[in-house]
Amino acid sequence: MIETHHYYLTSFVLFLIGLYMMIDNRNLIKKVIGLNFAQVAVYLLLVTIAYVDGANPPIVSFEGPHANPLAHVLVLTAIVVGVSLTGLALALVIRLYDEFGTLDTREIERKLAADDADRGVNDDD
Repeated sequence: MIETHHYYLTSFVLFLIGLYMMIDNRNLIKKVIGLNFAQVAVYLLLVTIAYVDGANPPIVSFEGPHANPLAHVLVLTAIVVGVSLTGLALALVIRLYDEFGTLDTREIERKLAADDADRGVNDDD
């Protein structure tokens, strides 16, 4: 049977995978996917923390333990914000691809540095 600590461990592993993808990958799409992994890990952690074994919703009955619905409402709100953030990030990735012709962050940095050098921009200013 799956215990609560398994959910905590799964959340931790998902967050580490997402963090690794955001740090290590040079592809911007993979960085956005890593961000989504980290978001899902936070959702799972919040739902796991809010879980009360054998609890009833507070509006059904007045007997036994009650579950606080606030964490679940926060997760629903976070999902909406996460979808909006993903949409914005993908729109920015499309714009960067149109501008630079690549999704590789190192190539984009090289092209920006070359453009700054062509214009005579000095980093010491």
